[in-house]
Amino acid sequence: MASFSGTFVLRGTFIHSPTFEELEYLEDHVCVVSSKGQGGKILSLLPASESTTVLAQHGLLESTVYKIPDGRFMCPGFVDTHFHAPQYSYSGTATDKPLMAWLDEYTFPRESRHQDLALARTEYSKLVQRLLSNGTTTSLYFASLHLEPAQLLAELLHQAGQRAYVGLVCMDRNSKDFYVKSLEQNLSDTEAFIESTRGLDTSLVHPVVTPRFVPTCSPELLASSGVLAQRYSCHIQSHISESLDNDALVAQLHPEVCMDTSLYDRAGMLTNRAVMAHGVTLTSAELALLAARGTAIAHCPLSNFFFADIPLDVLRCRQLGVRVGLGTDVAGGYSPSMLNAMRSAVIAAKTVRMLRTDRERLAERRRGAFWLATMGGAQALGLEAKIGSFEVGKEFDALMVDPAAGSNIDTFTSDTLLDTFQKFINLGDDRNIRAVWVQGGLVLWK
Repeated sequence: MASFSGTFVLRGTFIHSPTFEELEYLEDHVCVVSSKGQGGKILSLLPASESTTVLAQHGLLESTVYKIPDGRFMCPGFVDTHFHAPQYSYSGTATDKPLMAWLDEYTFPRESRHQDLALARTEYSKLVQRLLSNGTTTSLYFASLHLEPAQLLAELLHQAGQRAYVGLVCMDRNSKDFYVKSLEQNLSDTEAFIESTRGLDTSLVHPVVTPRFVPTCSPELLASSGVLAQRYSCHIQSHISESLDNDALVAQLHPEVCMDTSLYDRAGMLTNRAVMAHGVTLTSAELALLAARGTAIAHCPLSNFFFADIPLDVLRCRQLGVRVGLGTDVAGGYSPSMLNAMRSAVIAAKTVRMLRTDRERLAERRRGAFWLATMGGAQALGLEAKIGSFEVGKEFDALMVDPAAGSNIDTFTSDTLLDTFQKFINLGDDRNIRAVWVQGGLVLWK
């Protein structure tokens, strides 16, 4: 294996999506990346014909260049904007209930088991390696209700080198007796989690204020969460307009407003650091409010098919100015793979088109899905100046893709670069991801 410990150079093909409409192929380019200690940033990305000049400018020798093997290419790391860490152990199962019954029968009992630190360590260690192996370099996590296991998750993410935003879940009503906390305990534990996470020696792992959603959070808890997020300049995450049965319960609990958007806004939770999952039943007026507040949506198409019965209209969200990223929503979404999330996003976009009378649709749905998984997620988290594409000055969060690895993709001499890229998106899996970098640091090599 080549050494990537200091400043290094990669030569080969780079594919990224700088804008929603654009897919850019940079064939035979050289990319200079600073050492992790110097920020792991892209210092230069130019055609290989300028290699001698580039190396001289950075005082590098030809021996520092790693030639990406023929047939492979680089793409930005994937950004998962919605993942429930304590649900990972039952991902791939339990898709037979509507949302509220699913939470009551499967989710709350399974999440409650994570008060056992040994169990939490085993499950969280596996999920972090699984996500890195699948090319997820950044993830926005819900932990469980328990402080110490959430702190453990943050520590494991720090050790593994993944870029992560982690939230200790808060709930003070409408849950199982064994899986609920008082308002005061939720707030004190959240503050303790924020402080301990910020005490880690890392610029990659960050705390997130995480009231689960309106049905399990009193107005007082929501308002206090908004105050905490502002006080500590934290991201905040929750679920919004997730399903028809969710909306019905919110209307029952809060007939004075009937919708969770108003409750979140009153609580000061709709900010430019907020990421709200789903949003499938949001009206145009509600989307306009999210846009005005700078609040992003985590689009979780796979779980929407199981629990919402309504696909999110990503095009409408974007037209109204709402930032949208892509999420796997494990375990509501049964797969931790962002490639599967992209495929589901394409199908969801097609479904929206089929339901629309004006036949308006995403012009390039496949490209749009790849953008959502990279730059879209970066924008949702406010990281668009740091990650999501291969622009000079950004931090190097990247994947080396080998479409020929394993037996899952057949390639042919007639395949163009676009053909190869499309095959990876539509047919690829973790076998095709041969190396993973986060902030210029190599975190996985196969």
